[in-house]
Amino acid sequence: MTNVYSLDGIVVFGILFICTCAYLKKVPRLNTWLLSEKKGVWGVFYKAAVIGTRLHHAVAITCLTMALYLVSLK
Repeated sequence: MTNVYSLDGIVVFGILFICTCAYLKKVPRLNTWLLSEKKGVWGVFYKAAVIGTRLHHAVAITCLTMALYLVSLK
């Protein structure tokens, strides 16, 4: 079990947040409801979705690297 206050826990949380927001951007009803605001607190979801869609190769490689790290070294 990863601890949220450790560096690997924060990285896992960030990766999962970016992947979730990028997936929600593909769902039409959730896209208009959740990702319509581009500023403020709700803008964080929009910005994470943009990062997830534009840098999908880097996010996928980071996700696989983190999974291998957690399985083999933790």
